[in-house]
Amino acid sequence: MAWMTYISHWFEQDDWYEGLQRANMSQVRQVGLLAAGCQPWNKDVCAASGDRFAYCATLAIYIYQLDHRYNEFKLYAIMSEHKKTITAISWCPHNPDLFASGSTDNLVIIWNVAEQKVIAKLDNTKGIPASLSWCWNVDDAVAFVSHRGPLFIWTISGPDSGVTVHKDAHSFLSDICIFRWHTQKKGKVAFGHIDGSLSIFQPDEEDPITALEWDPLSTDYLLVANLHYGIRLVDSESLYCITTFNFPSAAASVQCLAWVPSAPGMFITGDSQVGVLRIWNVSRTTPIDNFKLKKTGFHCLHVLNSPPKKKFSIQSPTKNHYTSSTSEAAPPPRSAQSQAFSLPPGHAVCCFLDGGVGLYDIGAKKWDFLRDLGHVETIFDCKFKPDDPNLLATASFDGTIKVWDISTLTAVNTSPGNEGVIYSLSWAPGGLNCIAGATSRNGAFIWDIQKGKMIQRFSEHGKIGIFCISWSHKDSKRIATCSGDGFCIIRTIDGKVLHKYKHPAAVFGCDWSQNNKDMIATGCEDKNVRVYYVATSSDQPLKVFSGHTAKVFHVKWSPLREGVLCSGSDDGSVRIWDYTQDACINVLSGHTAPVRGLMWNTEIPYLLISGSWDYTIKVWDTREGTCLDTVYDHGADVYGLTCHPNRPFTMASCSRDSTVRLWSLTPLITLLQMNILADRSWEEIIGNTDYAVEQGAPPLLCGKIAKDIKQDIEKLAGGNSRVQKLRWFSQCLSPPGGSDNLWNLVSVIEGQDDSLLPQNYRKGIMHLKHLTKFRTSEAQELTTVKMSKFGGGIGVPTKEERLKEAAEIHLRLGHIQRYCELMVELGEWDKALSVAPGVSVKYWKKLMQRRADQLIQEDKDDVIPYCIAIGDVKKLVTFFMARGQLKEALLVAQAACEGNMQTSHVPVPKGASSADDSCREDFNELLHKVSKELAEWYFQDGRAVLAACCHLAVDDIELAMAYLLRGNELELAVAVGTVLGESAAPATHLALELLARKCMMIPMCFPSVGYRDLAADLLLMIPDNELHLVKLCAFYPGCREEINDLHEKCKLPRVEECEHLAEAAREDGSVFEIIKYYLLSQEPEKALPIGIGFVKECISNSNWTLDTIYPILDLLSYIRTEKLLLHTCTEARNELLILCGYIGALLAIRREYQSIVPALYEYTSQLLKRREVSIPLKIEHLSEELDAWRACTPSTNPSLEEPPYTPPSDSQRTVYETLLKRLKEEPLKGTIGTHYVSGSNLPSHSDAHISCLTGLKIQGPVFFLEDGKSAISLNDALMWAKVNPFSPLGTGIRINPF
Repeated sequence: MAWMTYISHWFEQDDWYEGLQRANMSQVRQVGLLAAGCQPWNKDVCAASGDRFAYCATLAIYIYQLDHRYNEFKLYAIMSEHKKTITAISWCPHNPDLFASGSTDNLVIIWNVAEQKVIAKLDNTKGIPASLSWCWNVDDAVAFVSHRGPLFIWTISGPDSGVTVHKDAHSFLSDICIFRWHTQKKGKVAFGHIDGSLSIFQPDEEDPITALEWDPLSTDYLLVANLHYGIRLVDSESLYCITTFNFPSAAASVQCLAWVPSAPGMFITGDSQVGVLRIWNVSRTTPIDNFKLKKTGFHCLHVLNSPPKKKFSIQSPTKNHYTSSTSEAAPPPRSAQSQAFSLPPGHAVCCFLDGGVGLYDIGAKKWDFLRDLGHVETIFDCKFKPDDPNLLATASFDGTIKVWDISTLTAVNTSPGNEGVIYSLSWAPGGLNCIAGATSRNGAFIWDIQKGKMIQRFSEHGKIGIFCISWSHKDSKRIATCSGDGFCIIRTIDGKVLHKYKHPAAVFGCDWSQNNKDMIATGCEDKNVRVYYVATSSDQPLKVFSGHTAKVFHVKWSPLREGVLCSGSDDGSVRIWDYTQDACINVLSGHTAPVRGLMWNTEIPYLLISGSWDYTIKVWDTREGTCLDTVYDHGADVYGLTCHPNRPFTMASCSRDSTVRLWSLTPLITLLQMNILADRSWEEIIGNTDYAVEQGAPPLLCGKIAKDIKQDIEKLAGGNSRVQKLRWFSQCLSPPGGSDNLWNLVSVIEGQDDSLLPQNYRKGIMHLKHLTKFRTSEAQELTTVKMSKFGGGIGVPTKEERLKEAAEIHLRLGHIQRYCELMVELGEWDKALSVAPGVSVKYWKKLMQRRADQLIQEDKDDVIPYCIAIGDVKKLVTFFMARGQLKEALLVAQAACEGNMQTSHVPVPKGASSADDSCREDFNELLHKVSKELAEWYFQDGRAVLAACCHLAVDDIELAMAYLLRGNELELAVAVGTVLGESAAPATHLALELLARKCMMIPMCFPSVGYRDLAADLLLMIPDNELHLVKLCAFYPGCREEINDLHEKCKLPRVEECEHLAEAAREDGSVFEIIKYYLLSQEPEKALPIGIGFVKECISNSNWTLDTIYPILDLLSYIRTEKLLLHTCTEARNELLILCGYIGALLAIRREYQSIVPALYEYTSQLLKRREVSIPLKIEHLSEELDAWRACTPSTNPSLEEPPYTPPSDSQRTVYETLLKRLKEEPLKGTIGTHYVSGSNLPSHSDAHISCLTGLKIQGPVFFLEDGKSAISLNDALMWAKVNPFSPLGTGIRINPF
């Protein structure tokens, strides 16, 4: 395997490598990402190839890939190598893994999408590559052109590599808008110009070419769109215009067009003013159909060559002679001559002028994917709404403020118009629902979100840029702005100026003190920080702090330490100032570029986060000035940082890479979390600020949220206080993403009254007993609700859309007559008629009479109403699952379980009391199947908490807990499991064991009494805990006195006694007892030869099983590190590593950890090859086992292109069967299956890490091994550590990814 060549030098060493770094991972975990929108400035900014599509923001390219299992597109990668605006992208027609991009800094880059890396760069392109395209006639050449030419051809590799100029395409008289190579006729290329000329066409009026595409089925025909003139099909040889296409309205104009590969002669266009998609056929001069997709106009279009495949096909019992593999492309005969065309199957990538990006299914007339209203430029600021922290506002260079719902990661509002560049924003305090914004040239403004308009403007700074705006936290009437004109102005919201603080240079930052409503600090270009007191009439500062060596860009007051503030500067440092001491109390150095974002944590008083132009976010302990963690995931300058008001360890960041990312800081306070789970005293959880900021003090919560929780818990009586303590702290410490939903479901299972459920419960995953009830009431609300005068923000549905949504819900609930009536009201008679017989024939006849005077326009094959009407629930659920619509499938299955469906007749099996009972059992089984599939969809998307919610919703507590464990949500699993009690006990105990192991493995911490006792307290919460406590005591590296203290706490014999007990056990012949007591004694190394000898003897026999060997090896692996290091233990140590590797591989097979099985076998083989040992294992035998496992195990990744299936040979079957007999069944259900932690599918920027286990690029969180450079995915690290505690590098160091 490739990975072994990379790390094989580790296996050469017979002794441990001393002085290594500990294996580690980033403490700050990415938990959410708001992708940018598509830029609306350049033409070729979206592209597609096979099952991928891409679009450009200003500085980054977003690549989405089809997940074949769920038939949906997911964000696969973000490429952010360009430092200036990207002008064009083009996918290679010969290699689906390659595409090219150009930018305004005269740079062209060739990317490999699969490997997510740059494979070639061309600098100094002698002009901006305004448009570029792969040459269709040459495999590895890219053409690009500046505005007036010439056309350059860059041959990337081979003997002719380099840049040449096209011999004809140069000296153009008009700027080039766009060019296209012909896909069949070698070297044929067409140019469209600003003045309307096409090649040598010269129209009289200036009418720029907006789009042109060669006809894929002709060598000469070219489809051309002008902004005003419309669309023409042109013969490029004779220069003859074959067809001119007419628009329904003179006001319509084309922005972009694309041929539909799956339907010869068909093409689509996007309008420039409004988002109307039009379908055309070359044989007709008018559109076949028009769809208004959005209010804003199109920017560009691209049709996917191969539409997404169904997960599995639905076979109808009788063959339909009118359908083919291309569905509607071969339409059934029509009665009306006017219906000569059917909508072509195909998926169009649509990019809009407001940055919206979507994938539209033309045939089905629906969005498969829509990312509405992303920012298309640098995001300078982000802030959570104080009274509704699920809302996050962002301010951008693109001239808008957008408001996002972070629970769904979608935009809910955007500011009206374009304000130029918006540098800063500030929410109004309380529930005012307004945002203040600061712009580069248009002053400042207040936007009333509810009214949808600007209600106030401030112009005191004139046309000079305002860099910061701050609404007072304590006095909602005061707003401060600071500007390049050197003034910080304090005014009331109605515009009355209270103070104009003059500075000697530009003022970049200002911040109101959260402890004193009249104190404000500023950061200035003169390198100084100033503090003003606004309650006086003086315009002079109270304090001026000097020390920075470059301009100060931002200042932030500490919310917990009165008089303490920080400042970030272009000198790359962050300084901490104490107003009461009149001094700088610390300098934080580490950034290599100017500092921009600053944020204090609202609970831990010494925790500070900074963002910089060096693309990083750093987390600081300001007591000692140490950097606790550095985050590298952004692809450009980091500008804004903001803390979630209700979840103090969740933060958001924004960047010049146009993304907003959500982060969890909870891993930084592991000790605190465990103190809460272990039910420690309040003094070890909540403290005062003065004590918490002392050097060496453990982390304590000092903010308002924690103190409010404590106050509320102290009011409660009895056992309920423990439950609420776990719940409230769990919600406070967890990132948004399902924890609230999970706790609501726990409450339902525990019997809480429905009236106490929060309003947002019905927006999440509901318990099965509420699903149909709440969705029915939702349908009724949708039917009756009236539109408000001003609407409700982005994408507010019309009355028709609301009625349609209500109808769909009623249909899935089996309310057929109500569905029919709503369809009639909407004018969709055909759907109403197709379902009406499900009510009664009489009702159907009535509907037929009402419909008699109207003609049926088009008879679409609509599966859903027919299935509901005939009661074929299974077919309908299967249909939804095939399309990836798992939530719809779940709703239908639940409705069927409740008897809302009129089911078709089924025979009654023996023993069943009635057909109804039999159906209900079938439907119940179906419901659990769908629920499991939905859970797996969430889980594989890195959302383990929501996956657990799916199982809790159908009362499957065991599976819910298993998903929390597999997602490494250990603290949440313990909290929820403690509340759920006996049914969740096995998983809760496993989570406690892993948390104790986490404490034991924390470098430099575990020898401390605090961590030692905490690990013991967690294990003492497990009823049958003796073996766990033995492992803890065996591993603890203290002096004899400390070890005896721990033995006493764990109710184990003293060290001295253990040696005698081991000798006594030796006489009895109990191997396990011998090993146990030797490990607890003063000479634990004596256990090694006994345990390893026993395991070797077992393996020598043919009938051994995993369960006889694993407990011995597991216990031996907890031997103290310094004892394992002894020179006398070298051979035993090597044998222990080899046996742990082999048994780990078998455990991985049993637990279905497919991704690490080959690596564990290879690890064992390499150690066998390179270490001098006498173990009854042969490398050939290991290879045989691995080959047999591969041959007999189906692949778990259907999205990968795989070679044709080859059935296993007889010998492989025999080997695999022997293997299975040894494995037996896994007793711990919570450990079975691949692990996916939160953020597993979120891409970082273009610096990719390659896994040394698999040789593949790591997606999601990375875990670095002890050499500090070898990396594996955190998911693989978790699975590895659960089956083999020792590092994959063969050093014998233990890894701790928990």
